[in-house]
Amino acid sequence: MISTRWLAKRKPQWQRLEQIVDRSGRSGVAGLAHDELQDLGVLYRQTASDLATVREDITSRALASYLNQLLARAHNLIYMGKRPKWNRIADFYLNTYPQIFREIFPLVFVAALLFIASGFAGALVTWRDPGFAHQILGPQMMETIERREMWTHSILAVKPMAASGIMTNNITVGFMMFAAGITAGIGTLWMVITNGLLMGVLAVATARAGMSMQLWDFVAPHGVLELPAIFIAAGAGLEVARGLLFPGIMARKESLMRAGNRGAKLLLGTIPLLIVAGVIEAFISPVRIATPLKFLFAAAMFTLLVVALSRGIGRKDERWV
Repeated sequence: MISTRWLAKRKPQWQRLEQIVDRSGRSGVAGLAHDELQDLGVLYRQTASDLATVREDITSRALASYLNQLLARAHNLIYMGKRPKWNRIADFYLNTYPQIFREIFPLVFVAALLFIASGFAGALVTWRDPGFAHQILGPQMMETIERREMWTHSILAVKPMAASGIMTNNITVGFMMFAAGITAGIGTLWMVITNGLLMGVLAVATARAGMSMQLWDFVAPHGVLELPAIFIAAGAGLEVARGLLFPGIMARKESLMRAGNRGAKLLLGTIPLLIVAGVIEAFISPVRIATPLKFLFAAAMFTLLVVALSRGIGRKDERWV
């Protein structure tokens, strides 16, 4: 049972911690003086120890509840005292993200090469066996292509809803590619291969129908952002697989956690790309605009992407864990 003497000794410390937490107000730790910041850390640790002692006494439940709430408030102040600022978000996308991208670029490059290789394989098989396209694309899509019609008219009818659906689908695919990295990368690689194969089959099927220009006129404006974003998401998944399969001198669990952290940051950076690509796919890609203008727009968007991902080249990169 907790003694009165022990309580009398501890209560001033709890009251001091409560005063500091109350005084921080909306300013967080920025509103505290130097001596208060020092006391905050010491009192937090001491109060946590006191709570463990109080919990051993079943007659002190009310006191345990008070200390638990006080510690929760102090915890929020210490670990979440700094409110998010827009400049930190901007710094992530302008500096941190390009740096992580360059560190994991070899894996992104592998994903891109695999997509291209499977695309060529799909195109070659379809060129030799036209029936293969029917198996991959399905009868409805093939009937549309054989009528020499694009399937994008439904997008034009409901642009805002189409944009939302496209963005949701693309982001979902990105997250799935990342999460599939936990399968030692097999799931991620399978998704890259199937998407590349589909693209190759579609390219040859539309070429046979004399619709190549219509296809690339549609794909180019948003594809220059969407495809790199998907490659990056796949690279994030392969980073998870690398951490799982090749931990090096680290424990496998720690290696996987670090790789997952880096991959998650990489995936987070692709979300704006997929959102912009979805908007372009709904509002620009299916619209009847002169083809040279669409290709010019695609070149401009790709150049902006390369410039953004090249930020900070020449600086000494830090390792992100």
